[in-house]
Amino acid sequence: MAAGGSGGGPGGLSSSGPPPPPGNGAAAAACPNGPAGAPASPPGLTYNQCGAGNPAAAAAAGGPGSGGSAPALGGAGGPLQREPVYNWQATKPTVQERFAFLFNNEVLSDVHFLVGKGRGSQRIPAHRFLYSDEVQIGPETVMTTLYTAKKYAVPALEAHCVEFLKKNLRADNAFMLLTQARLFDEPQLASLCLENIDKNTSDAINAEGFTDIDLDTLVAVLERDTLGIREVRLFNAVVRWSEAECQRQQLQVIPENKRKVLGKALSLIRFPLMTIEEFAAGPAQSGILTDREVVSLFLHFTVNPKPRVEFIDRPRCCLRGKECSINRFQQVESRWGYSGTSDRIRFSVNKRIFVVGFGLYGSIHGPTDYQVNIQIIHTDSNTVLGQNDTGFSCDGSSSTFRVMFKEPVEILPNVSYTACATLKGPDSHYGTKGLRKVIHESPTTGAKTCFTFCYAAGNNNGTSVEDGQIPEIIFYT
Repeated sequence: MAAGGSGGGPGGLSSSGPPPPPGNGAAAAACPNGPAGAPASPPGLTYNQCGAGNPAAAAAAGGPGSGGSAPALGGAGGPLQREPVYNWQATKPTVQERFAFLFNNEVLSDVHFLVGKGRGSQRIPAHRFLYSDEVQIGPETVMTTLYTAKKYAVPALEAHCVEFLKKNLRADNAFMLLTQARLFDEPQLASLCLENIDKNTSDAINAEGFTDIDLDTLVAVLERDTLGIREVRLFNAVVRWSEAECQRQQLQVIPENKRKVLGKALSLIRFPLMTIEEFAAGPAQSGILTDREVVSLFLHFTVNPKPRVEFIDRPRCCLRGKECSINRFQQVESRWGYSGTSDRIRFSVNKRIFVVGFGLYGSIHGPTDYQVNIQIIHTDSNTVLGQNDTGFSCDGSSSTFRVMFKEPVEILPNVSYTACATLKGPDSHYGTKGLRKVIHESPTTGAKTCFTFCYAAGNNNGTSVEDGQIPEIIFYT
């Protein structure tokens, strides 16, 4: 598919010639740039008033249906090439063949594109309509073609370009295509790019195109809860972007300017999700954060109750679907004490899931803050698969209160795991009439996830299948 038209476009294309004359184009369609007073074409004969010396024009004169080339008219300074084309339509039985004949041909051309610069430039004849509905698109031409399709309102061509981009979407070009999708207002393509970035975050941010994106695109990505990467690695990538942006804005690459170009994006880095070691080794020494922000975050990592910080502490979860939870107790009672010993319960499931947190009981004495360490341990190897040192606030009710892991913990089917919670705080509510088996059924698909609970021998602060803490497991299937 090829389109002609006036106006500039991407890829160094410019066009010459005024808007097309009224009507559907007669045999004597003269180029607007031709000499004044050129004679009209006789029936079945075209004067190419702007194609003198053009190899394409000469080829057209000797093509099918033509009577061969004619001598040049005019002086040596500016010859007028007379090119007879005797009823060429008669040799093309279908409209498609006639349009194909016109492609890259001076016949009836009403616009020209100047491509390239200097001696290497070419002057290409065109027409202000589409030649056919056949199209060949490649990686080097798809964005220019999409621009043209948008500009001249050709939805079929636009859809073809978008479909090509979808099929060729990869982690190493996801950010580049996301930028283009936002520029060309292609929400479906943008959504696919974001999903690809979610699933392949590490590869995507390490690709060359990441540092070339604009600030709005960076912000759109950092706002997502579904990026699959540790926050410290995301921070390092954002620092690389800020360095490239400083150079684009011709600013000295220093911490103050990095912070300046990041703007709102800096507040979207979830520093509380890092470990204290990751924060101390990287962001705390980067110079991008203020002294007050660094102190506030260190206090967040080390003291309870945790002070409020200006950065988001909501975990990113790269999992799709709906969050699920099960509660293993049928009744809630009062007064469960804590002395530094972990509450523990063993569990297994019948299918692969990802645990993202626990629901824990809170104080019986009204609103209170707790300090807590949560863990999931592979029972046979005693390997800690996930943990978080954090805190939570409760309101004195018998409800459960969410305590989340920094990253999802993969749980494999029919494998024994131990859920642990070590709380520091006043006496709390606890669960009783516990269930050994709890089944969660998806409301949409009907799929069932079966949890089996077992007693965890050793120090468990009294928690068992029948009574205790850790009433709730929060997970994705």
